[in-house]
Amino acid sequence: MIEPRAVTADTLTDALIDARSVELGLIDALTDDELLGPRGHFVEPPIWEIGHVGWFQEYWILRRLDGADSILPGSDSVYDAFHVSYKERWDHAFPSRKETIAYLSDVLRRSVARIQSRPPTVEETYFYTLAALHEDMHAESLMMILQTHGYQRPVLCQFDSAWAPAVDLAFRPHDVHVPGGPFLLGADSHEPFVFDNEKWAHAVDVKPFRISATPVTNAEFQAFVDDDGYRSRECWSRRGWNWRRREGAEHPVFWVREGSGHWQVRQFDGIVPIEPWHPVVHVNWYEAEAFCRWAGRRLPTEAEWEMAATFDFAAGSKRRFPWGEEPPVDSPRLAQNRPLTAHASLDYRAGGTIDVRALPEGDSPSGCRQMIGNVWEWVADTFSPYPGFVCDPYAEYSQPYFGEKKVLRGGSWMTRSRLIRPTYRNFFKHQRRNIPAGFRTAAR
Repeated sequence: MIEPRAVTADTLTDALIDARSVELGLIDALTDDELLGPRGHFVEPPIWEIGHVGWFQEYWILRRLDGADSILPGSDSVYDAFHVSYKERWDHAFPSRKETIAYLSDVLRRSVARIQSRPPTVEETYFYTLAALHEDMHAESLMMILQTHGYQRPVLCQFDSAWAPAVDLAFRPHDVHVPGGPFLLGADSHEPFVFDNEKWAHAVDVKPFRISATPVTNAEFQAFVDDDGYRSRECWSRRGWNWRRREGAEHPVFWVREGSGHWQVRQFDGIVPIEPWHPVVHVNWYEAEAFCRWAGRRLPTEAEWEMAATFDFAAGSKRRFPWGEEPPVDSPRLAQNRPLTAHASLDYRAGGTIDVRALPEGDSPSGCRQMIGNVWEWVADTFSPYPGFVCDPYAEYSQPYFGEKKVLRGGSWMTRSRLIRPTYRNFFKHQRRNIPAGFRTAAR
């Protein structure tokens, strides 16, 4: 997130350049064949992904603000995500890798020149920020594609097992009690940038509840798998069971059975042992729901999740982040010699999930750990507008998906720190398995 005091032309420029650097770094080692990739469900060709972020930046900054003609004639029919079906995205005559990168570079050069030419207005700041954060989101989408296809782990996110050790070895999975009460759900109007689906904070009444201090671990989810949970009809809703039967799902999508009761997991192009204390990841909403039924638990609501993440009952107020008011810092290049955060696993720093016992400095006032970063967390709610919802200029972002998708909160290890906050609402289809998502549970 961009702090109010830091919204300057230089900060906006840095965000755009950094977002582009990450995006291009993720495809650096891909072959031309891998840039197109196999046709599949819930993936796009990497060459489309990188062309799309350039098109989006051009559309909102150069074309929207200045009324400029497109640098790449015909690009709307290729890269407009809302009007071009993902099923058709392998069939385009894409520009070459060299031509695509040249297009992105030209758009970025012109955008930066525009930013640096005058103090940004409120409207301009909105679109500059939108373009950077949109590219951050698509970098995460690109990572999902690389994982789905089993491509090599990008150099950008080489696994660093020593970064966040499990210092709290006495920690055991447990619930924390949250007293409930009146709560302002949603974003505060003082935030420098939020998406339309977060607007605005509104009063809700939350009943007292108990929620797990950490996300569900691999060890906990393995107990469900080994107990034949995927074949136990009583664990699944009607729609969940129909999905499971269609897919033939017997375990999380990237798990690999190694003999009786032994599991490994594919991470990009490698097979590694499952880490029992890491959160289960790459499970969909139906799988989370089924585990909860098996365990006699439930998914928390959005309001419960956000209250557990932010509300300080001793102070009687809501925090901006679980640990306090200061946001997590950005990547080392943007941190300007500030120490990197010890509060959350973000910005590709860990190279993968980390132990759920790590980073106690990031605990919420209620005692919940890692509510920001590590894995996205499914909640019970279907994605819907808050009271008084009004579309932002990017009208296709939220409104078309109300009532169709499920909400996730908190971000993952690959989410950018400038993007995430406790009020941020991600949303995906119930059946989507290749996202870096896990979940925590609440008591019935």
